[in-house]
Amino acid sequence: MDKENKVRETVRQKFTEYLTANKCRKTPERYAILDLIYTEQRHFDMDTLYEAMNEKNFRVSRATLYNTMQLLLDCQLVLKHQFGRTLSVYERAYNTDFHHHLICTECHKVREYKDAELKLAIRNKKIKQFTPVHYSLYIYGLCNICARKLKKEHKLIKT
Repeated sequence: MDKENKVRETVRQKFTEYLTANKCRKTPERYAILDLIYTEQRHFDMDTLYEAMNEKNFRVSRATLYNTMQLLLDCQLVLKHQFGRTLSVYERAYNTDFHHHLICTECHKVREYKDAELKLAIRNKKIKQFTPVHYSLYIYGLCNICARKLKKEHKLIKT
C-alpha cells in the first residue's frame, strides 16, 4: 500500500471513530467527500469541492457538503482558512507538511511557503502558561507579478 492510500485509510478510520463517538451517521456521501479531499494536495473552497463531486458523478447537496465539512473540521481532519477575503478556503490537515501562507493583496493568490528555520523558531518558542497545539502564519504582500505590474503602472502615471 503506497503512502497516500495509507493516509486515506487512516483518515477514514479517524473519521469513523469520530462519527461513532458522536453518534453521527456513516453515510457513503460523507466518506466520498473525505476521500476526494484527501486525493488533493491543494486548497479548495466549497464551490470547487461541489463541482469536483459532480465531475466524479457523485451527486451531493450543498447542505451535505457543509454539514460534512463541519464534521471534518470538528475532528481536525480539515483546516479552514480565511485569507483576507470573505471566501473560506480549506485544506487537508492530517499528515500534511507544515507550511505557511503567502497571500498577494492584489490578485489574492495564495502560495504555500516552507521555512524550516521559521518552523523551528516557532516550535521552540515558550509561551508562559500556554501549550500551542497548532498555529497558522499568513504573510500578506505582493507577488512578483503584481509588484511588477504596479511598478509599471506607477511609472506610466508619473511620466
